[in-house]
Amino acid sequence: MEEHTFVVEEDTDRRLDVYVVDHLPHLSRSFVQKLIAEGYVTVNSAIQRPGYKVRRGDRIDVTVPQPEPTTISAQDIPLDILYEDDYIIVINKPKGMAVHPAPGSWSGTLVNAILAHCSQLSGIGGVERPGIVHRLDKDTSGLIVVAKTDQAHRVLQQQIQKRTAERKYTALVWGETKFNEAVVEAPIGRHPTDRQKMAVIKDTSRYTAREAITRLKVLERFRGFTLLEAKLETGRTHQIRVHCSFIGHPVVGDPVYGGTKRAVPQTYSKLQQQELEQLIGSLQGQALHAHSLVFEHPVTLERLSFEAPLPPDMQALIDWLRKNG
Repeated sequence: MEEHTFVVEEDTDRRLDVYVVDHLPHLSRSFVQKLIAEGYVTVNSAIQRPGYKVRRGDRIDVTVPQPEPTTISAQDIPLDILYEDDYIIVINKPKGMAVHPAPGSWSGTLVNAILAHCSQLSGIGGVERPGIVHRLDKDTSGLIVVAKTDQAHRVLQQQIQKRTAERKYTALVWGETKFNEAVVEAPIGRHPTDRQKMAVIKDTSRYTAREAITRLKVLERFRGFTLLEAKLETGRTHQIRVHCSFIGHPVVGDPVYGGTKRAVPQTYSKLQQQELEQLIGSLQGQALHAHSLVFEHPVTLERLSFEAPLPPDMQALIDWLRKNG
């Protein structure tokens, strides 16, 4: 069991759940909201809502109970494991696989597969997210590190919070960017009207949003498309997809943030347009892949670096563009 006490020393307009996550970055916001709902977080000895706005002088007590025994079923699903020891596992996650169970998707997830492979996982993420240090969207492929022990989990999340861990993605986006390198610094929160989506929030006094920073670098340009490397400085939900859409270059194949609504440029011949449309249509999700992961081993402190090749559907589209674009 963990117990923490904070006294708010500054004037702030932050929500209670956001304040706790900022001070306990190894806990996810959804997990903190669950703690608040179950009475494990109090303000001045009283239970408050997650949206309570903390004030100077508030005393916040947080109790993190021992994790419950997992009830998520183990499933014998093949895993592409790049590295494993007694503390961590590095996996190349395929497209179409959710990272953890959730309503409507209680099986076939990365967690189900890991539980069949390894019985010991960190409990910090809660019953439904054992070992999960960071996430990838279901239809985003690539590298993810999973913690086997609570200590490894804390150290890895601290690296992500302090930005000493490096997470780089390859993204194929619509349009030809005017920049070679860019930093997108725009806060992200739940969409004001469509709660199933995230969005860049301009009015942060009215809507809750968190700092989000993405560094973009052009790798290659094609007719009507750009291949980008995206480096995460923060790790908000759908961050790269939201930021690329925000700057007018949605990720190709992204069904949520405009990546399926663009028409193939008419600068291509009719036959080429048909071929392009077929390749884009065959993408199993957005053309976004976590290709590089660098961090310090949580125990040995050795700097580890991993690379994962692009999935075949994304590689085929890029190869075609290199030949014809």
